[in-house]
Amino acid sequence: METEASGRSSADTPESRVGNTTRGVAPDIMTEVEGSSGAAVDGHDFGGTAEVESGPDAAERELVARAVGGDRAAISEVVRLLQDPIYRLALRMVWRPADAEDASQEILLRVVGKLGTWRGEAKLLTWAYRIGVNYLLNLKRRTPQEQQQLSLDEFSEGLKDGLAEQDYRGPESSLLTHEVRLNCSQAMLQCLVRDERIAFVLSEIFELSSAEAAWISGTTAPAYRKRLERAKKRLGNFLTSTCGLANPQAFCRCSRRVEKAVDLGRITPPRPTFAAHPLTPGGRTVDSAARQLARPRAATPPTAGRAAQEVERQMAQLHAAAAILGAHPDYAAPQAKMDAITTILTSGRFPLLD
Repeated sequence: METEASGRSSADTPESRVGNTTRGVAPDIMTEVEGSSGAAVDGHDFGGTAEVESGPDAAERELVARAVGGDRAAISEVVRLLQDPIYRLALRMVWRPADAEDASQEILLRVVGKLGTWRGEAKLLTWAYRIGVNYLLNLKRRTPQEQQQLSLDEFSEGLKDGLAEQDYRGPESSLLTHEVRLNCSQAMLQCLVRDERIAFVLSEIFELSSAEAAWISGTTAPAYRKRLERAKKRLGNFLTSTCGLANPQAFCRCSRRVEKAVDLGRITPPRPTFAAHPLTPGGRTVDSAARQLARPRAATPPTAGRAAQEVERQMAQLHAAAAILGAHPDYAAPQAKMDAITTILTSGRFPLLD
């Protein structure tokens, strides 16, 4: 399974529009997020949005107060604490590391610039996610899948082309098979409209509660849950029909896509984009992330009725979607870019801290 990792367009087949919404771009998304969860922003009233479940601790409040006061060490610490989680959020939404770097820089500059508006209504990272999600939902740049309006059905059809009869056994077979899996699961997300994509990422990959994720998204809990359910259903159906990791009867195998992906230039053996990506020190590795795919699930007894078996089938779909798309390592933000951001913020010339 894979699409592209190097920046080339991965699809040339359009998909029908969903309602009046172009595939990949969410409708009616807020255009700016301030510190308060109840403010009316650019004509949107967010007074009815869900509330977060827990707030910051004293140490976090003290750190932000120091940063707002111009303490350069505190500003640097805020960036350090937020840079990897914000980068991973951006990477899930924009797919390619280069675009995620750019998005992360913009988000972090906005977060630090707005620290003075933070009132402790949520933990600092949760509040930063809210600013980041707003930015990413309204990002004008589109991924190749968004540009082509690629559907999951079309994505599935594309995976049949060039599928080998045998597993790849060439050099770096394990590494390249991991790369195909990671690249493909990233590409799957891009086939969802943005509001569904962010709902799935926040709840199923970042494992945030519905209330917290709804607050981050600037919507009500019921509306958020509807988005999440749509995303889970679409991804679950796709994986069940296509992915051998989710369903042994499905046609696609990562190890049988390697040669085709290499031939097309979609993965690069000398330096795989995701499988060789720098990681957060002490974080989850590619191998440890992959092991979560092997976690067993309790089977429904053969004597169970059809209703129970259908529930189990649906639960297995949801589990597979969360496990496969969540089985990524803890990617680290590029340190050189983060150091450059810190230099800008602590230079005394950053106007939003004046």
